Amino acid sequence: MRRSRSRLASLLGTAVAVAFAGVGFVAIGCSPGGQGPPLSELAQRGRQVYQTHCIACHASDPSQKGPMGPAIAASSLDLLRAKVLHNEYPPGYVPQRDTRVMVALPHLEPELPALEAYLGELSKEAEK
Repeated sequence: MRRSRSRLASLLGTAVAVAFAGVGFVAIGCSPGGQGPPLSELAQRGRQVYQTHCIACHASDPSQKGPMGPAIAASSLDLLRAKVLHNEYPPGYVPQRDTRVMVALPHLEPELPALEAYLGELSKEAEK
């Protein structure tokens, strides 16, 4: 029993270390780093929300398809509200991927304007 607990603790420690390293690489890879103008303060907060809650299923670059979720750059506030808060699509919206994998994240409601700003500023940069 003691041996399996120490093995579990070791595996858990390794997993946590790998997760923190991955977040660090994603943060570096997603920073504006001299590419175009810096993000607004609101969009910077949105980037943090995206990196914390979205990149597990969506790509680290929101303009790319993720392993489970579609590209979401330029998503409207209506789409974000419907999908993030209720796991639904707004009326008349045709989804890129009609899946039900995503769970509702209602605690992110106050952060949706920041997330929209980040996704919108990225899409404007991509258009240039």
